[in-house]
Amino acid sequence: MIPPTQNSPPLKVLLVNQVFYPDVVSTAQHLTDLAVDLARKGCRVTVLAGRRGYAKPHPRFPGKEEYKGVRIIRVCPFHFGRSNRMARFLDALALNLAFVVRMAFLPRFDRVVAMTSPPMVAFSALLFARLRGGRLIYWMMDLNPDQAIEAGWIRRGGLRANFLEAALRFVLKNSDGIVVLDRFMKDRVIAKGAPERKISVLPPWAHSDDLEIIPHEKNPFRAKYRLENKFIVMYSGNHSVCHPLDTVLEAALLLRNDPEVMFLFIGGGERVKDVLRYREGHGLSNLVYLDYLPRSEIKYSLSAANLHVVVMGEAYPGIVHPCKIYGILSLGRPFVYIGPEKSHIGDIMAGTATGYWVPHGNPRELVAVLEKVRGLEKQQLQRIAEQSLELGRSRFSKAVLSERLVEFILGNQA
Repeated sequence: MIPPTQNSPPLKVLLVNQVFYPDVVSTAQHLTDLAVDLARKGCRVTVLAGRRGYAKPHPRFPGKEEYKGVRIIRVCPFHFGRSNRMARFLDALALNLAFVVRMAFLPRFDRVVAMTSPPMVAFSALLFARLRGGRLIYWMMDLNPDQAIEAGWIRRGGLRANFLEAALRFVLKNSDGIVVLDRFMKDRVIAKGAPERKISVLPPWAHSDDLEIIPHEKNPFRAKYRLENKFIVMYSGNHSVCHPLDTVLEAALLLRNDPEVMFLFIGGGERVKDVLRYREGHGLSNLVYLDYLPRSEIKYSLSAANLHVVVMGEAYPGIVHPCKIYGILSLGRPFVYIGPEKSHIGDIMAGTATGYWVPHGNPRELVAVLEKVRGLEKQQLQRIAEQSLELGRSRFSKAVLSERLVEFILGNQA
């Protein structure tokens, strides 16, 4: 089937994911971008999502809404909490059931695009597409049950792991198209039986429309949080077990007596409590934590950093994909990557001077990188910025990647 033209009816597209606008977590922002771009192409776009935010369950979002030509249907007002694994399991189960019930009353769509949250959502979307007709595109933002196994949430070889693995392999085998984020994820899904001809490697784009390079001396974020004249080391994003922050925290401890350095953590997730506990346990006045910020404020917060931190656990290449790297490139700020060298971030850094690499468990090496960046002259910082910005524009911009994703979805054929 070809994209809609003046002589053909508009394609009907259903997007299914746990979160959507106005949530600010990464998957919500990317799906919102895709939905709006599809609508601008003339598609009739419907989004099926949950009524509660990913990190903030309150307030509940409206059950029905329209946003920039996109019809939004939200289900499942229930919330069991995120304080433990059982509560999270019940949340995911309730939302999956609510999706199934609501899809039973939906008409046929030409394309159904399913993401990966909550687990099993793609399985339900595949059954819907097969019963109603239409093609399923599986947009994989992470890989489960692999992530749950490596994180210790479920037991390798256990009943739940085997059930989720079987469901994943079924979806991979029967999807009409699969979008993965990097070559490592592609290798993993091929090993699980996904036909290579169905796979497109498309990393998530930077939200460059929301970003702006703001000089430190003119940044209201620095003034608001009394960070003027500070060298800010920033970790901004999901604080999950997949992104171990121990090396960063230990570096903050080593620099506790340096009045010019501030470690700033922004976001949400399971490991926020570890950050706060470490700060309180060691009495660190050089460590600040902020919750997720509204999308409109991200340009100020990210521009405030002198050195950004990107983290990936050793076991997670091809399973998770820290997409914060693309926003950092779009701002031209120096960054340090803590994680396995063989990863998509390692691929980005290869042959460029855009970042620094530090292995896990080496806080003194991280401090050395910090001191090196502190000592860079203006011309050196400018060269880093120019190379990063060019890399962001040419390979990872929304204009490039979102257009390729739209083309893959609309032009997909079995």
